[in-house]
Amino acid sequence: MGSSTSAPPLQQLVISPRKNSFCSKANISLRCCWFTLLTLFACISMFKFLLFTWNPSSITNSPSSSSSSSSRVDHDHLHYSSCSPTMMMRRMMISNNNIVPTELLLPRSAMQQQQPQQQQGLRSFSMRNLTGSMSLEEQEFFRHQPDGLGFRPCIQFSKEFKQESAELIAQREKYLLVVVNGGLNQQRNQIVDAVIIARILGANLVVPIMEINQIWQDESEFGEIFDVEHFKETLKDDVRVVSALPSTLLMYKPTEEKNMPLNASPHWLRTHYGRKMSQEGVLLLSGLDSRLAKDLPSDLQRLRCKVAFHALKFTAPIQELGDKLAAQMWSQGSYLAMHLRLEKDVWVRTGCLPGLGKELDEEIRIERRRNPRLLTARTRMGFTQRKLAGLCPLTAAELVRLLKALGAAERTRIYWAGGEPFGGKQKALEPIRKAFPELHNKDSLATAEELMPFKNKASSLAAIDYLVCLKSDVFLHSHGGNFGHLMHGHRAYTGHRKHIVPNKRQMIQHFLNTTMPAAEFDETIRALHTDSIGQPVHRMSKSNPDVLAYPVPECMCQNPAQSS
Repeated sequence: MGSSTSAPPLQQLVISPRKNSFCSKANISLRCCWFTLLTLFACISMFKFLLFTWNPSSITNSPSSSSSSSSRVDHDHLHYSSCSPTMMMRRMMISNNNIVPTELLLPRSAMQQQQPQQQQGLRSFSMRNLTGSMSLEEQEFFRHQPDGLGFRPCIQFSKEFKQESAELIAQREKYLLVVVNGGLNQQRNQIVDAVIIARILGANLVVPIMEINQIWQDESEFGEIFDVEHFKETLKDDVRVVSALPSTLLMYKPTEEKNMPLNASPHWLRTHYGRKMSQEGVLLLSGLDSRLAKDLPSDLQRLRCKVAFHALKFTAPIQELGDKLAAQMWSQGSYLAMHLRLEKDVWVRTGCLPGLGKELDEEIRIERRRNPRLLTARTRMGFTQRKLAGLCPLTAAELVRLLKALGAAERTRIYWAGGEPFGGKQKALEPIRKAFPELHNKDSLATAEELMPFKNKASSLAAIDYLVCLKSDVFLHSHGGNFGHLMHGHRAYTGHRKHIVPNKRQMIQHFLNTTMPAAEFDETIRALHTDSIGQPVHRMSKSNPDVLAYPVPECMCQNPAQSS
């Protein structure tokens, strides 16, 4: 034993402190204690480093991992498991599941949250490494996120609905053809409604036909925007989706139905279309925009969520570029996304003026007189009345005042989405660029080569914008509409992330008050938006109870511990 080689001091300390040469005496010296504490501290620090930097996605993304099993939706119970925030974040990092995109859409501020603290109903996220050199005061704009109150995605169909599903999926006698039109978000809404109508009528749904967009001349087909196979697979237990009519019906020319009334109920659909479909086997519908009733039975509301938030996945090229641009924005910290409605047709339709000078304002007036049918609703109201009623889009200058009042710092990084602003980007966006130099969009982030496949494809470009906005830490829209409504619901569904809804009707009067002190103006604007940052909202509390904008309670379950 005397000839054995002694272990190094550190190894001796770990195995048996008593054998350490530093601690050979009966009374442990102060030097030994310090060495022991330092060694333990080093071990604990290394363990923490390994725990928080280990990324298991490299394991799940390996070629040997099974992708087929992760690409299926649990039809009976689409939900997020109830677990700790840390475990939830790890599952989101590990997930390679494309059928439930909500697991991959949380912003970096949410991905890095650590033990959120409750403060005045808001959730405070850790902003470490997210806002670069921003001061604590500047970080406040991103720091406070809405309290989700324990709500999580949870689509649970009733027993009766599931029993009916097996019977409906098996039949091959009835087919629904639909023609959808408009921009991307109108198309999305109509596709969702087409699935619901097919379910109500017990029909097979043929992949929707995309009408050529008359404004942007976009000739894209369904499969160029959305993943067709994913769409079919996700809905296979609810509605059978086919790529084309069976050969026995190919020569049949169905009569196109265009006269569905607003807010058509399931009863109306069955009464007016049920017999015809049973007799002819095919029904062709067009002009579905906002025709189907929003107040539907709970199972149909859940199916709407499943279609919008799970089945309508963008094609790989769109998804990849959208993800890449979002990653570029995240690379330097948290970012704000804005959907701007500054296009010429928006000013014409709303009866409002862009405020870019007499010449451009007159151009809008002339266009409106030339095409009076374009003016939407309340045709007798003048511009000033519309402005005070909150019916006009916010201008770039108004957006700057709003953002500054809400605490956005000069260094806030902004991604703006939307079509070509009337008057040109340089002139129309000058106030925003001057106040917030870090202003970006897909044209400034992506290369010409990356955008080339989407040239003259307005819906695909809008889809890229949609993805970058969906993944932002904060979102704001300058005017209502389909984009804002869908984004509100989708961001709620992915975790109730900050979504600013401008209170235009009440704040415009303060914008026009030139004598109000700046501090008082900022305080007033903040007070007007205390309850407009994306908190959970019960669908039936809204005047327009669309489940795609307000997925609570049909599509989201609340943690029992936070339901009180």
